[in-house]
Amino acid sequence: MVGQLNNDQINRVLETQLIGRIGCGTQDRHYIFPVTYVFHEGSVYVHSKEGLKLKILSSNPNVCFQVDQIDNMNNWRSVLIWGKYEALNKEEEQVAALNILRNRFEPFNVSETVLPDLSAGHESYRKESRAVAYRIRIIEKTGRYEKSSVKI
Repeated sequence: MVGQLNNDQINRVLETQLIGRIGCGTQDRHYIFPVTYVFHEGSVYVHSKEGLKLKILSSNPNVCFQVDQIDNMNNWRSVLIWGKYEALNKEEEQVAALNILRNRFEPFNVSETVLPDLSAGHESYRKESRAVAYRIRIIEKTGRYEKSSVKI
């Protein structure tokens, strides 16, 4: 059976997964970037090192964001979000967002690219290749699923 997820089911997928994909683009190219994220208080929080992704998002804040929860090829859930990239420019916003991300990922065995380093008194995001936290404000979201009783 294939169907649509309701809002609570969509939120559950967003709350339980760690990896999503940001779709964004310029006038002549479109990109899909895999990211680790946290769904918190109705927004998606992400951090990235400064580079191409942040340049694109700054120039065109319209994004889509996609998350999958796949049990097997016959049992899956997929969520698609349309939203707006928001830079977190105030220091206290950066620190709060990086703490949200760190608290979510800390229990997992993750690399330094996933877990922002805040050990230097919240100063790490000021380094040259700093981790910059940002938010995707959700405008619209939808979800689909497939559920099969067939055991694989």
